[in-house]
Amino acid sequence: MKKLLAIAVLFGALTANAQEEKKEEPKEGWKRNGNISFLFNQSAFNNWLAGGTNNISGTIGLNYDFNYTKGDWTWDNKLIASYGLTKLKGEEMKKTDDRLELNSLVGKKAIGNWYYSAFFNFKTQMSSTDVNGEQTSHFFSPAYFQLGPGMLWKKHDNLKVNIAPATSKLIIMHGHLTEMGDAFGVAQGETTRYELGAALNAYYKLDVMKNVSVENILNLYSNYLEDFQNVDIDYTVNVVMKVNKYLSANLSMQAIYDDNAFEGFQTREVFGLGINYGF
Repeated sequence: MKKLLAIAVLFGALTANAQEEKKEEPKEGWKRNGNISFLFNQSAFNNWLAGGTNNISGTIGLNYDFNYTKGDWTWDNKLIASYGLTKLKGEEMKKTDDRLELNSLVGKKAIGNWYYSAFFNFKTQMSSTDVNGEQTSHFFSPAYFQLGPGMLWKKHDNLKVNIAPATSKLIIMHGHLTEMGDAFGVAQGETTRYELGAALNAYYKLDVMKNVSVENILNLYSNYLEDFQNVDIDYTVNVVMKVNKYLSANLSMQAIYDDNAFEGFQTREVFGLGINYGF
């Protein structure tokens, strides 16, 4: 955990110095920006002595920001959704990605780049997951909700850090998924789990060079009520290398640590040629 935090801090420091920050004059009203992408990968082998299995995979994703500014108030919203499937020859199709997340952050200017703030986060998945023929999760199970007041440091839409020292967290599970034991921190026979803790959410997006952008999303949470030293980590890096208006090479990496779900780090990496549509 310490290594990952150190890497995140170092990466942030390096990228912060990679370019001069451009001053961005605030404009009142709505500012919307989104992107729909489709990543496709295929491998085919015929009499290939080195071995290999024919496979095909695809991932569709949505990344949409809709932010509002008026006077001393700022309201930032981000919707993230992605779904991926892969098919190996001779095997059933498997899910490789499944994510639905909404982040909302409202702030009122205090002084300088600081704002009094309140944030809301919701995340779940869109389809069921089966392990060894047994269903372990499905839509809205688990579903995670976070809500809390705090302080926001915001340089501009692409660089901000929110600290919320009194954050409520609610985990919802369908009853049939906890009949045989605990699931995602929800006790056997229960359908909800409540936590109270501290949250830190950071966002930084930059252009490292022409047509190459890097988006960093870091979420940390620690539960005051149980194992405070175990910090939940969700760190995502999205790299987009544009070929032209509609084509790009996309790389997405995510690392998650949540000891209620799994004892250790969960990591995901997706790379491929993408078809993009910005709006």
